[in-house]
Amino acid sequence: MVIEQAIEVLKLEAEGILKLAGRINDNFAKLVDLVCESSGCLIISGIGKSGLVGKKIAATLNSTGTRALFLHPVEAKHGDLGMARPNDIFVALSNSGETDELNSLIPSIRKIGCKIVAFTGDENSTLAKISDIVIDVSVEKEACPLGLSPTVSTTALLAMGDALAVVLINKKKFKTSDFKKIHPGGRLGHRLLCNVKDLMLTGELVPQVPEHARMDEAIDEINRLQLGVTLVTAPDNSTLTGIITDGDIRRLISKKTPVFDLMVSEVMTTNPQSVTPDTPAYDALNLMERHQITVLPIINSKGKILGVLHLHDILGKGDFKFNGT
Repeated sequence: MVIEQAIEVLKLEAEGILKLAGRINDNFAKLVDLVCESSGCLIISGIGKSGLVGKKIAATLNSTGTRALFLHPVEAKHGDLGMARPNDIFVALSNSGETDELNSLIPSIRKIGCKIVAFTGDENSTLAKISDIVIDVSVEKEACPLGLSPTVSTTALLAMGDALAVVLINKKKFKTSDFKKIHPGGRLGHRLLCNVKDLMLTGELVPQVPEHARMDEAIDEINRLQLGVTLVTAPDNSTLTGIITDGDIRRLISKKTPVFDLMVSEVMTTNPQSVTPDTPAYDALNLMERHQITVLPIINSKGKILGVLHLHDILGKGDFKFNGT
C-alpha cells in the first residue's frame, strides 16, 4: 500500500507538470521579452510554501545569468520594499491568487514603477486581475489526500520557474564561461567546467620516451614524474605512437619476463586513448572512467603531443593547478 501511494503521488506530480506545457502561451513569451529588455532585476515574492519555492527560483535565476532577489511580502511592508526599483519586475507567486499579504503589497510595488507578473493557479483571482502578465500554473488536484498541503501545485510552480530560467539562458546566450564566473566555489565543479587545456601538464612535466628506447629508460621516465605512465613517441620525438603504464610493467614482472631486456616498442600499447586541448574536462573524465585509465595524452589534430592530463588534475590533489603551475 505504501509503495502504491508513493507511486500515485509521483504520477500526480508528473501529470501536473505535463499539463503546464499545454498552457504555455504568449504571456510566457511576453515575460521573457520583458526580462530581457529590463535593466533591473526580478523580484520574486510569495508566502508560505510559495515563498520557499520563490527562494529556489530566485537562486536558479541568479546562477544562470538573470539577476533576481526574494522579497518576503511581510518584511517588504516593514522596510524591505526599499529593495525595489522602477525598472525591476515583480513576480508574485500564489496558487490561489488571494493571498492578502501579497496582494496588499501590489499597489506599493506599482507606485514604485515595477511591472507586475503573477504566477497563479487562478486566472480570475484578485492577483491575476491586478497584474500586467499572468502565468497559469494551475493544477487539477493536490497529491495530499486532505487536499490541504500544497504538493502538486508547488511542484508545478517550481517547474515553471525552471522553464523561465532555462529559456532565459538561451535567450541571453548565457555560456559556460559566464557560469564559471559566478560559480567560483566548488573545486570539482570548477574543474569539470574547464577545458583540458586549462588543466593539462605541459613541457618538462610530460613523461615521454622514443619508441626505439630501452625499457630501463622508460622506467626512469615513469619514476621521474610519478604519474604512473610514460608516453611513447615516433622517431620525430613529438608524434604519439603509444603509452606504457605501471600496470604494463607489473604484468611483465609477474610473468617473470626480463623487462630490462625489452625495447619500448615491444611493451607499449599502441593507439592509446587521447583527447585534444579543447575537450571539456567532463568529457575527459567520462573517457577515463569508461576505459578505467588515469592518464590521457593530449594531442593536436596531427597527433603531436601537447601535454598530458592526470585524473588528479580533474578531481583535485592539493592546491588547484592550472597547466601544472
